[in-house]
Amino acid sequence: MAGRFETWLAGGKAAKPQVSAAPVAQRQPGERYDLPATGVGAVAGLGRRLVGFVVDCVVAGLITSPFVHVHLTSPSATQSASYWSLLTWFVITVIGTGFFGSTPGMALVGIRVASLEGKPMVGPWRAVIRAILVMLIVPAVIWDVDRRGLHDRAAGTIVLAAR
Repeated sequence: MAGRFETWLAGGKAAKPQVSAAPVAQRQPGERYDLPATGVGAVAGLGRRLVGFVVDCVVAGLITSPFVHVHLTSPSATQSASYWSLLTWFVITVIGTGFFGSTPGMALVGIRVASLEGKPMVGPWRAVIRAILVMLIVPAVIWDVDRRGLHDRAAGTIVLAAR
């Protein structure tokens, strides 16, 4: 925000930005996207994301459990229940992030997924890409300086604080 203000003070669009030979280090996550350091609209932290993910996994398990009968003596039945629970999590995630910007767990902890293009909805296709990559786990734990995992980078999204 300060960069835009300084440009305006220097004469608006006619003023040329000063280019430094040394790269400028980013002071906070989301600074390159003009996001605030804290509060609503700031990049969400790891703790809130992790709690939201765990809540979503529990919700998926609770939704799936009445429909899947598990025999405790049969390991294959337990694996089958896990697959159904994963499918339920996938549906919750795609519908939640694609159309509403957050899953039940994200809404509970006060975070949301936003498109970097400024669109009001992430959309179902970006949500599908994002959910598939989160299921692979590796992309979700590799982050850049803006706290965007590879799944967010591939989908063109960022996770922000909603409150």
